[in-house]
Amino acid sequence: MSAARALQIGRFRRRYFEQTIKKRWLSEPDKHDYPAAESYLTLIYDEEIAAKYAKALTDAPMTLFKAKDIFRASGLPLLGATNSHVRKNQKKIAAGKKLSPLLLVRYPVHGKLIIADGYHRMCAVYSFDEDTSVPCKIV
Repeated sequence: MSAARALQIGRFRRRYFEQTIKKRWLSEPDKHDYPAAESYLTLIYDEEIAAKYAKALTDAPMTLFKAKDIFRASGLPLLGATNSHVRKNQKKIAAGKKLSPLLLVRYPVHGKLIIADGYHRMCAVYSFDEDTSVPCKIV
């Protein structure tokens, strides 16, 4: 594929994302996202601390961060469409279905951000536009 063609496809994808996806987020995370976040956090923290973070996330206000900044802060690798969960979320985006916001936890000891819930959604969104603002809750 030529560089000009790749640029044209990139512009189309960005325009498509801006026109049909940008406002395609739920106003609040799904209820099942909080237990999923807590389950993940128990791998990093003991159960009591993980539960406190999960509770704090339920009370946290919604905010926005750029997709690229979330990835940089987390230090996580970008998963591609070969991952079934990413592919499922890309299909949701293409179909215009609303996605659940991310649940994030600051991990200052290591200077990292933990994506407690929404990693696969994040990868799917990033594949459309790394500059998009992603709604999330962060503690």
